Amino acid sequence: MNETFLKSLFETAVGAADPLKVIQGYLPPAPNGNTVVVGFGKAAASMARAVEDHWGSDLTGLVVTRYEHGTDCQNIRVVEAGHPLPDAAGNEAAEEIFTKVQDLGSDDLVLCLCSGGGSALFSVPAPGLTLDEKQAVNRALLRSGANISEMNCVRKHLCAVKGGRLAVAAYPATVVTLAISDVPGDDPAVIASGPTVADPTTLADARAVVEKYRLEVSPAVMDCLNNPAMETPKPGNTRLSKSSFSLISTPVEALHAAAIYAEKEGVKSVVLGDDIEGEARDVARDHARQALQSALKSGSEKRVLISGGETTVTLAGTGRGGRNAEYLLSLAIELEGHPKIWAIACDTDGIDGSEDNAGAIIRPDTLARAMNLGLDAAAMLANNDAYGFFEALGDLVITGPTRTNVNDFRAILIA
Repeated sequence: MNETFLKSLFETAVGAADPLKVIQGYLPPAPNGNTVVVGFGKAAASMARAVEDHWGSDLTGLVVTRYEHGTDCQNIRVVEAGHPLPDAAGNEAAEEIFTKVQDLGSDDLVLCLCSGGGSALFSVPAPGLTLDEKQAVNRALLRSGANISEMNCVRKHLCAVKGGRLAVAAYPATVVTLAISDVPGDDPAVIASGPTVADPTTLADARAVVEKYRLEVSPAVMDCLNNPAMETPKPGNTRLSKSSFSLISTPVEALHAAAIYAEKEGVKSVVLGDDIEGEARDVARDHARQALQSALKSGSEKRVLISGGETTVTLAGTGRGGRNAEYLLSLAIELEGHPKIWAIACDTDGIDGSEDNAGAIIRPDTLARAMNLGLDAAAMLANNDAYGFFEALGDLVITGPTRTNVNDFRAILIA
């Protein structure tokens, strides 16, 4: 019963971010000229489908999404490509998108559909860089423990199309960006590395991230980060003056939808925040303390602690596991089999890192069952093998791609 409740909370949060349900009220009026739809991200295909369902005029377009995240569209072509590492398919699609928005007139409209994952999917190496070099930087960033803002600062300064460059290329056409946020703080310049908005970060900021995390990068990468010509468009740029940005779904809206569901089920809900960052295992330790304190105070009252955001994992081991699974393994260790506490943690896109699960679930008997199977929870956490831990227990949550993305969803039930 408690496990079913937690999974229903997650499904409610994901449903609140379904483009088919939320996009209609944000569509702009049809222009006097042509409408070109472009998009990138894990929700790009479902957003394109929603546009086609509600758009009353002719349109053409191209969107790029992660492999297996596509859906059928009639007039908008959908390309699937690599994530979290950019690949040749994404590179080719990004170049085609960039070409499509050029040479448009002032009566034309570029409708840009932007969602999490777009940084990898909409990527063209800066002049002088190869795709291999871009991939190497992405691998280093993903292993480093850098947060999403830091990663995207570096990415946009090594890219020919992100950081406001798409809107600059489309000028004088009107650019309307509809976005689903997957980043703490919902910063338009961070979501998919902000291809249609001014970039407040600088080349110096990007170099500082490389230095902070001691990233090993090629000489060509450092040449790029030292080249003033690779600075991104800044606030006040005239060619950004016809670009607007609207959020159609955010992490906090998804969390609030889950909280409302919990209250209707007679469970008191406490939203800890939608923008929680930090090492997954450290966040779990903090949440365990809050859950244990809540368990002491709750008596017979059921309550659930709900949170979102994007934790990070600094890879030190050789195991498998995304940030949500690592969070849960650390949480289980800290809770020590408390008899009143269950928890779920999943990525709302249905994929935890690069694995096939959305996340996992823990119960009061998680550690006991693991011990019976000969699993050493602490050792597996040290080896970043949370996926292996929950796979052995049969406690992975597998949903397949949800075709949306409002970041991580976590819920701790004190029952």
